[in-house]
Amino acid sequence: MRKLSFFLLLLLAAAAAVHGDDGAYIGVNIGTAMSSVPAPTQITTLLRSQNIRHIRLYDADPAMLSALANTGIRVIISVPNDQLLGIGNSNATAAKWVARNVAAHFPTVNITAIAVGSEVLSTLPNAAPLIMPAMRYLQNALVAAALDRYIKISTPHSSSIILDSFPPSQAFFNRSLDPVLVPLLKFLQSTGAPLMLNVYPYYDYMRSNGVIPLDYALFRPLPPNKEAVDANTLLHYTNVFDAVVDAAYFAMAYLNVTNVPVMVTETGWPHKGDASAEPDANADNADTYNSNLIRHVMNVTGTPKHPGVAVPTYIYELYDEDTRPGTASEKYWGLFDMNGVPAYALHLTGSGVLLANDTTNQTYCVAREGADEKMLQAALDWACGPGKVDCSVLTQGQPCYDPDTVQDHATYAFNAYYHGMGMASGTCYFSGVAVITTTDPSHGPCVYGGKNGSALLNGTSMAPSSNSTTESGSRRGVGDVSSFVLSLVTALLLSVVLL
Repeated sequence: MRKLSFFLLLLLAAAAAVHGDDGAYIGVNIGTAMSSVPAPTQITTLLRSQNIRHIRLYDADPAMLSALANTGIRVIISVPNDQLLGIGNSNATAAKWVARNVAAHFPTVNITAIAVGSEVLSTLPNAAPLIMPAMRYLQNALVAAALDRYIKISTPHSSSIILDSFPPSQAFFNRSLDPVLVPLLKFLQSTGAPLMLNVYPYYDYMRSNGVIPLDYALFRPLPPNKEAVDANTLLHYTNVFDAVVDAAYFAMAYLNVTNVPVMVTETGWPHKGDASAEPDANADNADTYNSNLIRHVMNVTGTPKHPGVAVPTYIYELYDEDTRPGTASEKYWGLFDMNGVPAYALHLTGSGVLLANDTTNQTYCVAREGADEKMLQAALDWACGPGKVDCSVLTQGQPCYDPDTVQDHATYAFNAYYHGMGMASGTCYFSGVAVITTTDPSHGPCVYGGKNGSALLNGTSMAPSSNSTTESGSRRGVGDVSSFVLSLVTALLLSVVLL
């Protein structure tokens, strides 16, 4: 069974069955600003080995498209910004582009969309008048090739084009962009294409000067009194991501457009940055953001404005890009380095679901800093009781007794359970008071990880039966996690009753 390093809440058979573009899925962007770009065949080998089913390219490189042939991977190709002038000024140029980059590869390459430019309205405003002609000319070419029913056309926007974005109900697009956005939204309506939006809670958090709490940016659970409430709608917002997506929905509604879905074409969190200027660009936060994002997307949680409506989302990005200019963190958004080594043990599997696979035993489950002590104690009691962790090393005189705190004892028990269960999905959650880290919590004679940190009593197992397939074993793991959560909730309820 795969070893998974964070909780994907209720992966369900439904998540495993999601393949279509109309459902919930997680994809990944592939940039090439690297000093040594992997060969296309290396990239597709990595994609296939990780079962990555949805990708976005920033161009339409023929070698990359050839390598993607017959893989079944769903691909968004792009018209780079520097090609907008030619395509936006010539129907014939657009037709040639489609013939060369789409018709020549489809259907052996599963091209699902064309992204026309990237954040043109905010980064190249002088090129804004070219967006609609380019999109119309490309659409004409798709229609002529009878490909318009398979491939949608849109253009990715920075969320900065949305003004007054909180409360979301008051959001509106920059009115100076109306000459482009109004016909653009009508085009998306008529073709059934999504509004492509890049959403970066990391930057919102960094630029807020402390106004936005880190937990709010990372999807961490918030007490009700800490949730942001839209006073106009009374909708509660527990994370930045939902607030930005709903701001886009409200901004479209302001222009009388209510039936265009939002696709998040870029989002993520850097795993490294300047230690003094960007302390929150680190692997733990990147893991936390992406794991919570994926659980949110794959559960089809939707947003407060549109609950239960899928928001297809693409993680930025597959590889670190070491030649990107800007701050130190700009180079470290990847899930892998350019050699294909995991940046923090993340990969995609199933139907585009992002999972973490630790085959090196180098991740640990620890008590979350700042977690409620009563919840920690209840979770510790569960782990040492129904969870069947051997907690004898936590007794006085034993190697892991000191420091004698709930936080430290819970960390030992959580990690023992996590490793004893093969680091499977959901085994480091404990109702939100546990997190995954790559920092070894071992100290002195108290050794964590898969050593004395995997001591479980007999009878605890999530392994598939001998006649099970890996897939069915994975489903069984989800069932075990549900039982675990139910048991923990029961323990917590009992603890409340007894207080």
